[in-house]
Amino acid sequence: MSTFFIEQFGCRATQADAAAIEQQLRSRGYLGAASANSADVVVVNTCTVTAAADLQARQAIHTIHQENPAARIVVTGCYAQRAPEDLAALKGVAWVVGNSHKPEIPRLIEEMTPVSLTNRAPDFVPVEFLRGGRTGRLVSQENASAKVLTGNILEQTEFLFAPVDGGEGGHTRPVLKIQDGCDSRCSYCVIPLVRGRSRSLDPSRVVEEIRRLSETGAREVVLSGIDLGNYGRDLEPRAKLDDLLGRILNETSIERLRISSIEPLDVIEDLIALFTTNDRLARHFHMPLQSGSDRILAAMRRWYRAEHYARRAELVREWLPDAAIGADVIAGFPGETEEDHRATVALIEQLPLTYLHVFSYSPRPGTSAAEMHNQVPAAVIARRARELRALGEDKKSAFRAAQEGSTLSVLTLNRSGEDSAGAWTRGISGNYLDVRVAGSWPSNHFVDVQVTAEREDHLPGIPV
Repeated sequence: MSTFFIEQFGCRATQADAAAIEQQLRSRGYLGAASANSADVVVVNTCTVTAAADLQARQAIHTIHQENPAARIVVTGCYAQRAPEDLAALKGVAWVVGNSHKPEIPRLIEEMTPVSLTNRAPDFVPVEFLRGGRTGRLVSQENASAKVLTGNILEQTEFLFAPVDGGEGGHTRPVLKIQDGCDSRCSYCVIPLVRGRSRSLDPSRVVEEIRRLSETGAREVVLSGIDLGNYGRDLEPRAKLDDLLGRILNETSIERLRISSIEPLDVIEDLIALFTTNDRLARHFHMPLQSGSDRILAAMRRWYRAEHYARRAELVREWLPDAAIGADVIAGFPGETEEDHRATVALIEQLPLTYLHVFSYSPRPGTSAAEMHNQVPAAVIARRARELRALGEDKKSAFRAAQEGSTLSVLTLNRSGEDSAGAWTRGISGNYLDVRVAGSWPSNHFVDVQVTAEREDHLPGIPV
């Protein structure tokens, strides 16, 4: 029986695609391998959000081929959609499949044979075809070592989804993708070019899947998407995220529901109000900021300004005093001056944020920001990123300290250990705090704990 392994990179949406592919391969009789080194087929599911992500994928492909030269490597994901010719030239690659044709991967794997891979001339769809919207024709590329199947991502309407294990084993915190693609055109972001238009999973399918997850043991589910706040606007009849959350709460028994990243302008009063009335909704909002400079936000084509963002964050804090509020920030966007950077630092200092995800700007081919001439030197970007990360750690520590003495409902995860205080089990609270619950507990178990003074990067919790 043939075996497969999926080498995964990238965001939760990419992970959900991989979970769907895995589900389909298993249904066709393929067996999962323990590692890429022992698999007959390796699917490398790539990210392309930064140049570092591209490099990481190429290095992984090189290592897989070197350590398992007999493996048939199928490369897919966002990098495969953006620059298939780069990946097709790598040794060991049998197929490069863009996101536009990702649902075809199980069929392609089933049809692959060593003869077809070595004796047939490789096929290739050039990038110019993708930009021009032409599909359905394959042309030869002499230097490619693989066949390529890709096309116009804007024509992709199929929605790949399957729950992703939260990474802590069993059914602990599975992630369910309910939205994909993006209709915005932020000047730095390549994602709309490689994932296509916004599209949503039908509300009834969402409810059905969460009901199934709950019945099979999941106690917390994370809803994810590329642009989660845009959920349902493509459906007929049109749906809204807050209405979907209400349906899930009313029609399923899931004990905790968490939403992933959501744009600040989609954090409206109706949504916040829903969180105030139901403890089953995790009090956790991740709202991308990117910059605290209005000038840079305009250059990024972000459709809000610093004061708009601040008001949304303050509104969450007013209505939900104990909520976690996280933000993404980009250091070193083209044209960013020291004054712009200081404006970002000053805004973050005054905002009620509890953690930051800091990204060093990386030019992405095909985006308008990559063509800007006022690129910031790498050393300056690195220094600004360090300053922002230090500020993020200060925010995180202050939020942990503010929780001392409070009682939190913590979901135990599949990680435990011992320290000077004795045995502990790692858990996560509704407001996204890393808690070490005193004692040995099974994973996927809710425990009410009283938190004590923070230690390093976590909070100790005593069961009550």
